[in-house]
Amino acid sequence: MALYILIGGDQKEYGPIPATDVQQWLTEGRLNEESLIKAEGDADFRPLSTFPEFAGAATSVPPVPPPFGAGPSDRMPEDYELDLGGCLSRGWALVRKNFGILFVTTLVTIVIVFTFSRTIELMVLFTIPKQLMTITTFKVGCDLFLSAINALILGPIIGGYCLVFLKAIRRDPVSISDLFLGFQNFFSVLFFGQLMISLALGLCMAPYNYILTAKLGPLLLQLQNTLPGEIPVSFWQQAISAVTTTWPVLLICMMLTTYLSVNWLFTQALIIDKEIDFRTAMNLSWKMVHKHWWLVFGLTILISLLIFAGFCACGIGVLFTLPVG
Repeated sequence: MALYILIGGDQKEYGPIPATDVQQWLTEGRLNEESLIKAEGDADFRPLSTFPEFAGAATSVPPVPPPFGAGPSDRMPEDYELDLGGCLSRGWALVRKNFGILFVTTLVTIVIVFTFSRTIELMVLFTIPKQLMTITTFKVGCDLFLSAINALILGPIIGGYCLVFLKAIRRDPVSISDLFLGFQNFFSVLFFGQLMISLALGLCMAPYNYILTAKLGPLLLQLQNTLPGEIPVSFWQQAISAVTTTWPVLLICMMLTTYLSVNWLFTQALIIDKEIDFRTAMNLSWKMVHKHWWLVFGLTILISLLIFAGFCACGIGVLFTLPVG
């Protein structure tokens, strides 16, 4: 079977791939007659239209720029359609066809993120006196600091995780090593992208965290000096009252946090796929999501419910629902 190598929009080589894949990508509009390609073993690349075996297919589709590894110069679509049910069904079909690699990638990602974040939390727990954590300003600042530290891992690992799925969608060769490409070529950009998002969302939640800590801090300090069997009933009444009175502030903060997080949903995927800086990726994600914000928001709700259902299945189910999401 003849195999072919092609030049993508980022000027990188892809392949070798069989002729059937070339035909399919022509039909899908991912290649056109101007795309550079060569048969395996050939010395030079030449336009796809010069290959007799693809002549019929090349003229049957409109010429569009190839999106493989698309660079920042590639045009984004003016608009798009978003079918929520179709998204979930295609997600399930993708996971079913690539279950092994996507399952392992999800497992490794969860282990890395959990281990790193838990290690940082334990370091804070054993190095910072508990009395300091009851100080309102210190507690809020510590939460923002932890978000910044976690971005060191979250940024690159989320970018690599997105890349694995993008390759699976495009039927490109994919391996577990792709998960760590974010640490090699795009670490600083992915880190700063995640850092900006984490800090922005953390600042949105800061008013609620400040008020909650101010109300619960004295109660928690009192609890530390009380034996477990001597906790008065009034303590629980005061704690419940302190939490419930902050709900209006929580609602306002959550609305702003949700709005921003949905707008920046595709930042890490754009960084590692388009090879662009984090500001451009954040702006591009915002622009495209905003065209159909409520639909994208509805999709995130569906995905969240799907992942939550996985957690309810003894936590192990998330290894199946997260890849679909």
